[in-house]
Amino acid sequence: MSDKRKADGDMSERPTKQIVVSSNSSGDEVVPSEKKASAMPEVILYSYWRSSCSWRVRIALYTKNIGFQYKAVHLVKDGGEQFKPEYTQLNSMKEVPTLVVGDKHLTQSIAMLEYLEEIFPKPSLLPVDPYLRAQARSLTEIINAGTQPLQNLRVLLHVKSKLDAEEMKKWASHWIGNGLAAMEKAVKATAGKYCVGDNVTYPDCCLIPQLYNARRFKMDMALYPTLMQIESNLTKLPAFEKAHPSQQPDAQN
Repeated sequence: MSDKRKADGDMSERPTKQIVVSSNSSGDEVVPSEKKASAMPEVILYSYWRSSCSWRVRIALYTKNIGFQYKAVHLVKDGGEQFKPEYTQLNSMKEVPTLVVGDKHLTQSIAMLEYLEEIFPKPSLLPVDPYLRAQARSLTEIINAGTQPLQNLRVLLHVKSKLDAEEMKKWASHWIGNGLAAMEKAVKATAGKYCVGDNVTYPDCCLIPQLYNARRFKMDMALYPTLMQIESNLTKLPAFEKAHPSQQPDAQN
């Protein structure tokens, strides 16, 4: 599932100013890898700084030490750059993120995690044990399929258009709370320092952005003590620090 923003509203995520990054000749940010392989294909991530689905992929890229070029897709400016023909040729859903690896491109963030795991297997984002691998994917889908899509902006705007702003907030809070409650219960069976044991896995990549969204809607985070401890552990990791929205070249105040 990917984030989609419309020009007529970005809710609390609406940028207040545009930042133009010109760290190379194309004007796009090049993110270096600490351990870049000599034969590594070019990797490009089309991203928006506060897109939770883009955020997941950034975490995976940094965790795996994959150098990549960051191409910002402004989801509000000029009616939304995701609607421009040159971008919709890459992403027919008119969403971010889009990942390009060499001559191949992918949409949908979890498909991207799976592909990165296949072609850049170390460090792995899945446990070795088959059952725990399945559990990691199950936890991932609590957020990816059962929570984030129901509080995506396009859904909230539709709810607002049919009801009102207050009902929209109630809708978002209900589904975020439902998802986090399920995650809090399920993760207790697998948690170590992180969601599944002591290594970063797919659900960790999804959890941090979802908790960020929960705070936007003023959720009571004390209801999720296990998730809060996992978050505390994860946010100390360099990959999670680098992937944070505030650290992106298109970040807005």
